[in-house]
Amino acid sequence: MGEGLGRSVIARHRFARSWALGDRKHPVAFTPALVLLDGDIDVNAALAPFESTSTTTIPSTLSMRSRLPLSPPDFAAPSPEWTVSVGHVLPPSLEEADAGEPAGTAQLLPVSWQRLNHDDALTDPTLKPDVVVLVDALQLASQPGRLIEAITVLKRKFPGALLWTPGLGGPDNVALLTWFGVDLFDLSRSRQATAAGVLLTGNGPRHPVESMGESASMKDQVGHWEAAIAEVRSALSTDQMRSLVDRQSLNSARSVEHLRRHDALCSNLPGLLSSHVARTHAFPCHSASIQTDPLIGDWESFMSETYTAPEGLDTILVLLPCSARKPYRLSKSHGRFIRAIGTSACHEVMVTSPLGLVPRDLEEVWPAAHYDLPVTGDWSSDEEDRIRRMFQRLVDRHNYKRIINHSGMELEHATIDVIDTRSGEGAGSHAALERLTEAVRAAVDELSARGRKNERMLLDTFASVARKTMKNDDWVKPLKVRGKPPRYRLEKDGTQVALWSIDRGGFSLSKAVIQDLASTNALPAVHLRADVKWKGDIFGTIVERFDEDIRTGADLLVYQDGAVVGLARAQAPGWEWPSTPGRLAKSHQRL
Repeated sequence: MGEGLGRSVIARHRFARSWALGDRKHPVAFTPALVLLDGDIDVNAALAPFESTSTTTIPSTLSMRSRLPLSPPDFAAPSPEWTVSVGHVLPPSLEEADAGEPAGTAQLLPVSWQRLNHDDALTDPTLKPDVVVLVDALQLASQPGRLIEAITVLKRKFPGALLWTPGLGGPDNVALLTWFGVDLFDLSRSRQATAAGVLLTGNGPRHPVESMGESASMKDQVGHWEAAIAEVRSALSTDQMRSLVDRQSLNSARSVEHLRRHDALCSNLPGLLSSHVARTHAFPCHSASIQTDPLIGDWESFMSETYTAPEGLDTILVLLPCSARKPYRLSKSHGRFIRAIGTSACHEVMVTSPLGLVPRDLEEVWPAAHYDLPVTGDWSSDEEDRIRRMFQRLVDRHNYKRIINHSGMELEHATIDVIDTRSGEGAGSHAALERLTEAVRAAVDELSARGRKNERMLLDTFASVARKTMKNDDWVKPLKVRGKPPRYRLEKDGTQVALWSIDRGGFSLSKAVIQDLASTNALPAVHLRADVKWKGDIFGTIVERFDEDIRTGADLLVYQDGAVVGLARAQAPGWEWPSTPGRLAKSHQRL
């Protein structure tokens, strides 16, 4: 099989990765990175850690070697180096045909659209390549949907491999392709730009500006690559990839098409989205394309099919507008709404874009507490349709007797009165707030709705969060809430079992709750091999089996020999387990 490639993930966002190459403790290069081809100018090896050659014979062979010491365990001379047969590569349009001459199977793995459809060797579970090359990526890009499908299949089949799409990348689409899952790029398009006398920049090709000292030379072309790759690495490390991708997709109609197809395909993939994110992680919703993001569909699906209001709180529904500040209750506008409502007997639900509906009891979880939206007061048809769908499903799945609408959007229901307290006025106007107060007071009196004490409200909120971010809330039901905001303690029989963490919009679980979590099956599970001693974090080499729906950021129950032995926090989604090098989950608690 040849020498291996040392690599570990240092940043991930859905399919996008930044890999550290070489010794995990002292990496010498990172992705996205370049692969130099025959005839390319010399580029710093830290930016271009690989070079590749191919023969013109049929079937051709492909060679790749490192320009840096990347092979474990000694990381000495530049290595690894691989050569493999590419086989016959027929046009993707001939997908029903069998190319005949098979491609080689090695740590450098060439794959074509036809090979994906015909070669059973790719299903071998022992096949774990270091680099996968989609040899007909350029041809697939011109055929609707095929490039995205091929990349997605390869990323899920070989999550631990670097992916190269020869001839396809440039400074103008490196962020977009990285988002799809591509790790390695080449200078082919930049060389074509030089031949045509144009610069291939992060915004697409343009003529050099001579007054700025620009030229179409390869040196200048590489300068634009450096800037574009720096943007991607920065966005990956700061969780701003989607925003960068949205901007870059506008460079061409084909890029917009690819992004929309990618969003549609990813909407049906389990475990792709995160469970929890850091408090600093933003979900920018500045462009129309965000409406197709899988995160939006995931939230709508949860709210429409799974979400249930806190027990006994589905008598009076109050619909409110959102606010720029998150969580909403900390905003001045929602302070006024809460005072006007004056009771905890109502189920407060925010009407917002792009998520549609956000209940008060989930305003601190991802993505409800993280989205950033320009407030214009105008709704697109997609936004209105989503809100109305979610509103109908929410009402149909609960037992509301009265609906008070202070959101400003016109909503109606076939069997339940909807009282509009805005009457065309601003949500914070004195008259509108008075109407809201009167409507709530009348509903509470007529329906004998009962308010909740503060501890009951907090426990209801934590139970809702558990139902959203975990498998159930059974472990929450016997708990008491203690402490002061925002760091509440959850206790059982006087023993602390969890803390509310504002930093992750979720729970920080203690050792004392592990058995209850296991008995209620509240978390995804990972089972360790019986013949290993669990000392550090969780790596693929010690995993026996695991739940495939694991999401990044989720807490996990760790089992060994059939018994629960602790907790861990997932750093990689289930589709990457167990073959991705590096840490898959961080040890959290141990019994």
